[in-house]
Amino acid sequence: MENYKNTNILVINAGSSSIKLSIFDFLNSPKLIVEAVIENIGQSTARFIAEGTSASDNFIKTVVVPNHSIAAEILLDWLKHRTSKHKVTVIGHRVVHGGPKYFETCIIDDEVLENLRETIRFNPLHLPVEIQLIETFRQHFEQAQHIVCFDTAFHHNLPLVARLFPIPRRYEALGIRRYGFHGLSYAFVLREIKRLDGEEKASGRLILAHLGSGVSLAAVRRGVSIDTTMGLTPAGGLPMSTRSGDLDPGIFTYLVRTESFDAVKFDKLVNTESGLLGLSGTTPDMEQLLNRENDDAKAKEAIDLFCYQVKKSIGSLAAALGGLDTLVFTGGMGEHAPKIRARICEGLDFLGIKLEESLNASNANLISTGNSGALVRVVHTDEALMIAQNIYGLLINKISS
Repeated sequence: MENYKNTNILVINAGSSSIKLSIFDFLNSPKLIVEAVIENIGQSTARFIAEGTSASDNFIKTVVVPNHSIAAEILLDWLKHRTSKHKVTVIGHRVVHGGPKYFETCIIDDEVLENLRETIRFNPLHLPVEIQLIETFRQHFEQAQHIVCFDTAFHHNLPLVARLFPIPRRYEALGIRRYGFHGLSYAFVLREIKRLDGEEKASGRLILAHLGSGVSLAAVRRGVSIDTTMGLTPAGGLPMSTRSGDLDPGIFTYLVRTESFDAVKFDKLVNTESGLLGLSGTTPDMEQLLNRENDDAKAKEAIDLFCYQVKKSIGSLAAALGGLDTLVFTGGMGEHAPKIRARICEGLDFLGIKLEESLNASNANLISTGNSGALVRVVHTDEALMIAQNIYGLLINKISS
């Protein structure tokens, strides 16, 4: 442990419209010290938010950030004034897609970085930004040890029947398979279920529902992912804030023939113009849609379709599991939208799901009734802490060996 005395772990978590930095105390295995996020990158509503233990570390301010590069500069400047106070020698990076080669937490070197560049073809939406951030922070923290965690790791060993796509088998050799995402979130939530309900419950039949800007469900049995809704990329599966989720492949063919679509235009359609935004025609924000649904038919239809599709997927994954013991909601909507949880669970009595209305309305940790056949929980997820814990485990093992 002497090697890492007075060391802190910096975790970098980049999304399609945000960058979040979190600093953890390494010796407290690990404990959050301060975090900062720039959200809504490229939009007029962009904000820089910081929270920490001292007054100077707490603020919210509007910023102009047209892209992730500018956001990174602002965060690096903020970080520069804290590195003397919070010494950073270990930096953890979240990468959404590791492709067929990478799934375990590993130390970043030039070879790993070059291989990640080759993986961009699997996820051109997220990986270029994430790789750029790795390069930027490696330049600014040359002496730090940089470590990467992958969002696909949790689902790496999906059963073959869940992993394969029904296309010619030669494409499997090219890495085209169901990868699944939100893995760091699921891993954290599963640990929380173990803490709350014990090992036996956590080893049962669980459906984990990560409902945020990105949306996916995972079926977990004996602590292992056996199926999940997202596929080759995070655009697959359920409808999301701006992503379409699964579509009939014939839609692409139709648009190519009638609208002069190409791959770039279609990618933009399914990733940034669809989902709740596309259905409502006004906003990807579920809270705003809920406020408008009584006066806006399209807002209501967007909500109804979303809840219906999540409900349908719960039924599908319960069939894969052979039943259901615990349903867990997490992510922004999963944790803070009781109306959405209620609509999703309505009609799922056949799975033993019964919500206690008052508990659900208050976003309680346990929202099912006492006689519910399945537990229904609301669990706050923490991807940054999960990354820090993975890194802590890797470094402790390195010290031990």
